[in-house]
Amino acid sequence: MPQSLRLGVLTGGGDCPGLNALIRGLVKRGTHEFGHEFVGIENGYMGLVEPGLAHPLTEEDTRGILPKGGTILGTSNKANPFAYAFHESGHWVERDVSDQVLRRCEELKLDGLVAVGGDGTLSIGHRLAAKGLKVVGCPKTIDNDLSGTDQTFGFDTARLIVTEALDRLHSTAEAHDRVMVVEIMGRHAGFLTLESGIAGGADVILIPEIPYRVESILDKIRRRSTRRRSFSIVAISEGAFPEGGALAVLEKAEDVPGRGVVRLGGSGKVCADLLARHVEAEIRVTVLGHLQRGGSPSAADRVLATRYGCKVLDLVRDGQWNHMVALRAGEVVAVPLSESRKERRVDPSGELVRFAKSMGISFGD
Repeated sequence: MPQSLRLGVLTGGGDCPGLNALIRGLVKRGTHEFGHEFVGIENGYMGLVEPGLAHPLTEEDTRGILPKGGTILGTSNKANPFAYAFHESGHWVERDVSDQVLRRCEELKLDGLVAVGGDGTLSIGHRLAAKGLKVVGCPKTIDNDLSGTDQTFGFDTARLIVTEALDRLHSTAEAHDRVMVVEIMGRHAGFLTLESGIAGGADVILIPEIPYRVESILDKIRRRSTRRRSFSIVAISEGAFPEGGALAVLEKAEDVPGRGVVRLGGSGKVCADLLARHVEAEIRVTVLGHLQRGGSPSAADRVLATRYGCKVLDLVRDGQWNHMVALRAGEVVAVPLSESRKERRVDPSGELVRFAKSMGISFGD
């Protein structure tokens, strides 16, 4: 029997459907095949900084969690140990507490750490590995924009949720002859907006990779009205912006200690305001927001997350620390953690965009 180890498990960044499926697969295989012992780290890396946030994670703890959204371990996107936020004397200050994280892992007698998250969580894991911590990673994000893997779990479920929302908006848009502008997550990558927009029958799809021109969108809406189509559905990514314009931002990175990234939002209203100057039809903006993150994971996400959870144990067995699991050409393989960066983008001249345009969908270009 392979050597049994004591492994810490944490989920960081934004939650997404499938995290519990991964935890379940990891613990079940790790317990049955390897005899590993697991320690659940709560609220991402916060659980390795703050006291009392680590506890045994057993197979019993994973019973019944397969269909549940969220994560039984909790998560945080503000707990970067290399820039950890403390409130002192009425001000927020950031300090490097990464050495404290290493000491905490020693106190917990961890033989290694499984970090599940997006580019932030995994890049932190890579930096901790450089300081000597044994780390393996699992990529997740509804944005599907990590360069190290062909697909992340969470994406399929979010795509289904957005598609259903577009389906539902069609009926009310048609009933009232409205232009419905639907703001969709994805940050700087348009995969979620593109694929759900096609699946949900959007007339206009606006993504960050293709800055849009208002006149082009207006032309599409006007042409629909001449064909007795007096309503239109505009699917817009939160990271989309008009040609020559800027991103719509709700919060700057420096406004939220420990966040490290800007909080996007408002692209739908920006687009609607630009259209309203020229369109007689009533315009309504729907921001799907965190609906896209919640709820039970799809079958595809449950399977992919389970595969990731099981495969990461092969990396541990083979001593492939500072690596993560990834989907490449249908196979789950190991790739260096350094490859996990938010660099995947929709190809504006790629097959899916070309086919969508050939069906008459406007991208505002």
